[in-house]
Amino acid sequence: MKHGWLLRALLVALLATACAGLQLGRDFPSPEAAQIKVNVTDKAGLLTVFGEPYQVGIDSGDQTWRWFYAHRGSPGTITKDFTVRFNGNGTVKSYSFTSNFPDDMKKLR
Repeated sequence: MKHGWLLRALLVALLATACAGLQLGRDFPSPEAAQIKVNVTDKAGLLTVFGEPYQVGIDSGDQTWRWFYAHRGSPGTITKDFTVRFNGNGTVKSYSFTSNFPDDMKKLR
């Protein structure tokens, strides 16, 4: 047990390293306002640009799609979240995008 402290230190370092690169969802391009036109842009167009949504659901009776990506690393956690509500005909009714990615923070301020 002379080296028990070393084993514990290595275990703590291994756990810290394993958690450092955690990610949730799939990375997707940050949307530009010009890419999405309310009542015009449809699901096929969104799939082409952003890929499959991370989640789908219903908001006040409207179908919704959500793209989400989070990455935990140094110096912290960065996330971006893009949610689209659809009209009954499959075109965009409304959308929102939030992010704390450095490039998005510069662009959207």
